[in-house]
Parts: sequence; structure tokens; C-alpha cells
Amino acid sequence: MVARNWRCAHGEIDLILARPGEVVFCEVKARASAEFGGPEAAVNWRKQQRLRRLATQWLNDVRPGAASVRFDVAAVVGAKVEVIEGAF
Repeated sequence: MVARNWRCAHGEIDLILARPGEVVFCEVKARASAEFGGPEAAVNWRKQQRLRRLATQWLNDVRPGAASVRFDVAAVVGAKVEVIEGAF
């Protein structure tokens, strides 16, 4: 893990992870139950755009070198965690 709850003036990224040649920005959404839909539904177009801007800010600040970038969503319902790799 590179960072947890990374913040800047424009917002926060829940998790930033890295391995050689890849940086992953992960949004974590949790719900007590899926009665009204899964938590991943909360990562709508507007949230995706915000996360892209924040990721760009982090990449500009940290300059990790050549790496592919991926956006994941960790959907937590109760004690169950589902990671959606390449969610957007």
C-alpha cells in the first residue's frame, strides 16, 4: 500500500496501491446491506471524474515514473468485500 486516505485540497483517495509498472487508485464504498443496491452504484460518473482529477494530482505530486493506472472499487456489504478491478 502506498497511501491510505490520501488528501489534497480537492478531496481524498481511499487507497493507493502500487506494484512494479502499475498504480491502482481504489475507492471503497460500504453499506450495511444491499437492500437498496450495491455500494458500487455510488461510484457514479461524477465521482469517477473527481477520482480521475485526484489521481492526476497525486501522479503529478509523486511522479512515480512510467506506470499504467487502474481504478478499482472495493464494495463492502456487511462483512463481504468484492473488489471490482478496472471498474472505470
